[in-house]
Amino acid sequence: MKILSALLLLLLFISACTKKDTGLGKDIIDPNALLNGITTDTFELITYSILEDSTETKNASNVLLGSYIDPKFGKVDASVYTELRLPGLNPSFGNPDLIVIDSFVLALEYVGYYGDLSAQTFEVYPLTDSLQNASDVKYYQFSTVATGSTNWVAAGQETITPDPINDAVVAGTEVDPQLRIHLDTNRAWDFINEATTNAATFASNAAFQNYFKGLKIAVNNPNQTTGKGAILYLDINNNPASKMTIYFRLDGVKKTYDFTINTNCADFTHIDHEQANTPVAALLADSTLGQKAFYAQANKVRAMVKIPGLDQLPDNIIIHRADLSLPVQFQTGYRYKPGSRITAASKLSASDVFYTSLGIAGLYSDVTKQYDLDIRAYLQSLVNGKLENTGIVVSPLFFRNSAERIIFNGVETTNKKKPKLVVTYTTY
Repeated sequence: MKILSALLLLLLFISACTKKDTGLGKDIIDPNALLNGITTDTFELITYSILEDSTETKNASNVLLGSYIDPKFGKVDASVYTELRLPGLNPSFGNPDLIVIDSFVLALEYVGYYGDLSAQTFEVYPLTDSLQNASDVKYYQFSTVATGSTNWVAAGQETITPDPINDAVVAGTEVDPQLRIHLDTNRAWDFINEATTNAATFASNAAFQNYFKGLKIAVNNPNQTTGKGAILYLDINNNPASKMTIYFRLDGVKKTYDFTINTNCADFTHIDHEQANTPVAALLADSTLGQKAFYAQANKVRAMVKIPGLDQLPDNIIIHRADLSLPVQFQTGYRYKPGSRITAASKLSASDVFYTSLGIAGLYSDVTKQYDLDIRAYLQSLVNGKLENTGIVVSPLFFRNSAERIIFNGVETTNKKKPKLVVTYTTY
């Protein structure tokens, strides 16, 4: 998986969690000042997975597009809904009788991908209902907006092999990698004729968006096989290269006209997960299967680790270290690589509806094939009675705008490495 480093600064970390400051560990005595500690690693771990039913995907820093079939998680299919805006008001295309349209292209800049870069069939449909960009309007991974029935992709141009690695060539110039979908030029004529006969449509963005409400961009891959396909990560908010462009000649002079996609446009990703008859579906139906293997998947599934024995820790201790290791099932070079980080959250009390971020990031090591989490502050807060032992929820860092998935070893795995918590503490 290739992700630009700048993306790390923009992505939100767990969409279903509240964002309050827990203040965990602020009054912990410096563990480095205490030298003689007791170390134990005999805690029982109960591991399973939980379903995430509502992941907000509106205006994320990147959108997801494409499909792939995972042998463990089933099929993932992602489509994009977005508005477009005018680059300027009252365009003058010139005399339509002197215009020749060369092409009409929807360009979407890549920021990465997840899966296998095999051919996919793309579809583009106009929206018939408007998107809403007000802060109180939310769109989730299950949201949809009505569309027209006509596919705008030019005949014979539907199948594309994505290439998010190599530069694209546009008008003889190399540019950063982008997905370029060629659209039916008759749809470009619709815009030119509208601007010629009804100039008021282009007099404001509000009028334009009432006329043209946006696009749904999707894939249609009914013959995709297991292990094939990919989810593409596309930057449509922060990159001027993502746009819809009419390439035309006016009386022989080459010209272009762009419809822009930017931060003023509402957008969201719709994601379908087909998990029937998969190990993930079996675990969600029977949580005890998580003792052998348990799962996390962006937008859909979170991993749960419960440690009942933490309730038996005495309340007169100072935690020196608390290292939770979560080994994964992954062979180097396999296309479905675990993400570089996971995040941890918890319900501060059993009555809470939402999970709260613990401010913990577990780093993945390709050498040890595991994530390591420092949960010392969390344990100290448990001991001090500041929160209840409701378990730790683990998720891919890029939960709402990636396709990452992770297979964790359970405590009853047949693999060599098992999840483990090692705690060192001192009594006082």
